[in-house]
Amino acid sequence: MADFDLRALEIFRTVAHEGSVSCAAQKLNRVQSNVSTRIKQLEEHLGKALFLRHNRGLTLTPDGEVLLAYADRLLQLSTEASEAMKKGVPRGVFRIGTMESTAAARLPAILSRYHALYPEVRIEIETDVARGLTRRLLNHDIEVAFVAEPVAFDRLRTRGVFEESLVLVAPPSLPPLDQPSEISGKTIVAFEVGCAYRRYLEDWILEAGIVPGNILSVGSYLGILSCVAAGAGYAVVPQSVLDTVSLTGAIRCYPLPGRFSRITTLVAWRDDYRSVNFDALLDLLPEHDPGRLPLVKNDTAEP
Repeated sequence: MADFDLRALEIFRTVAHEGSVSCAAQKLNRVQSNVSTRIKQLEEHLGKALFLRHNRGLTLTPDGEVLLAYADRLLQLSTEASEAMKKGVPRGVFRIGTMESTAAARLPAILSRYHALYPEVRIEIETDVARGLTRRLLNHDIEVAFVAEPVAFDRLRTRGVFEESLVLVAPPSLPPLDQPSEISGKTIVAFEVGCAYRRYLEDWILEAGIVPGNILSVGSYLGILSCVAAGAGYAVVPQSVLDTVSLTGAIRCYPLPGRFSRITTLVAWRDDYRSVNFDALLDLLPEHDPGRLPLVKNDTAEP
């Protein structure tokens, strides 16, 4: 093995992602002995152990983690080169990162249309908070990402695609809000640090002079809305997410005021990245979304 064999790197990456030789062999449509042999040959070529072997399967060694990052980049470059040589027909793997809200409310119709037009593209969706998505993008773990504004990295380019109306949601068990100060000391239900909507909520609380209570970190919008409906606290969510669920009587909704009322979702990509897969996606995305009419405060416990 002279330098890196792309097939060996693909096998290595699949084993790393699947955590076992048997699962990787099934996904690659290869026999297990072949996968094991290729991993052993790669380790011998590098003079490094790439996996820790235990009863639960395989985990990467520190050297394996380093190689995986390079394998992702090399295989992506190979895919891009192959696309460029195939008359611009979208095909192959296309890794898209997105905030959960965008994945749930904005992308399904777009990706359905994309799949109908370009069935040879295998789309892989990864969800994370905006900060995590930016990190994955810069690390070449994904090709493009849907993140909330702002994005302040010289290596990234962006385009506004959706405008979201932000809504404070409250449990119906508490009296209707007349003043923002009434939520002082109350628990806030939100995603982990790094979520753009949590940042907007925290900025609004600071500007409104609200004294925050505890923050309950929850990993999904379903979990957040369920916690609010159960009376655990307040949250800020995009109206587009509320439009996808049935919550009649379960929460009360209040639009955030002024500059906090809306936030733009951007599609972001590295400035050195371009592919026919991405160009095809851009053609299906709006330049911007005019958004919805301003929301009216709802005291009837309906969204």
